[in-house]
Amino acid sequence: MRTRLAAAGTFVFIIAACTPKEKAAVAKLDSTTAATVATAATTASAPAPNVVTIHAKDFSYTDAPAEIPAGLTTFHLINDGPDLHHLSIVRLDSGKTIQNLEAALALPAAPPMWAVPVGGPNAPDPSKESNATLNLTPGNYAMVCFVDVPGGVPHFAKGMIKAFTVGAAPAGAPAAAPVADVNIKLVDYAFDLSTPLTAGTHTFQVTNSGSQPHEVELVRLAPGKTVEQLLGWMNKPAGPPPASAIGGVAGFIGDTNYFTADITPGQYALICFLPDAKDGKPHFMHGMTKTITVM
Repeated sequence: MRTRLAAAGTFVFIIAACTPKEKAAVAKLDSTTAATVATAATTASAPAPNVVTIHAKDFSYTDAPAEIPAGLTTFHLINDGPDLHHLSIVRLDSGKTIQNLEAALALPAAPPMWAVPVGGPNAPDPSKESNATLNLTPGNYAMVCFVDVPGGVPHFAKGMIKAFTVGAAPAGAPAAAPVADVNIKLVDYAFDLSTPLTAGTHTFQVTNSGSQPHEVELVRLAPGKTVEQLLGWMNKPAGPPPASAIGGVAGFIGDTNYFTADITPGQYALICFLPDAKDGKPHFMHGMTKTITVM
């Protein structure tokens, strides 16, 4: 306490000796610090997001709740299957149901406007897990696996689709969003990172500024392998995969998603596999890939 009082006295003495312009600068700095402390205190006192853990296997989701409350929700996806799976969350507007969605997905046309992709945890390797945090509003939803490897048949066509409902938000203060240290902006057709990626555990804030849905699949390339080799392998799998799938955020447009991943030194890539709204080609064919070296 004595040390704090001495520091406070020194601070007052310095302020008194400053010029008016210097006093204004210090006051501004002090107000900024106070605002930062207040924000941190608010975040610390807010409840954590709701957590939902779902297991994926060939070809179904298990342990998935039929109803969850509205608000910020962290989805943990555990891949128990031998193939890649993700958890793409689709909001069903206009009173539509999962039966309407299944009928629409069976058509060769683009998904209807009432089927709104809102994100979710993207694909991890078999026996691994991924996560995503997003805000859910009340309504009807579906969890869908659009992954089509191996074989080229999307997994929802094999039964990997499940309905759930989002009810009213719980009483009390809303949950605090994760504190991100890396921002990823999705645009038509690129990934913009706020800062170079480094080794360690990172929380990514992902926003979509594009005119259509985009996703981010984070992979770690095997030594000496390239994104082009990975895409070729996915088209015709032969031998071990040239990359490891870590996760990321499934396709969405609009609201922000967050995900956390452990990054070790090596070569990484960000890829968007979603089909383009104009020509149907996957976005990586429009250049939506980014290779990153982590030292």
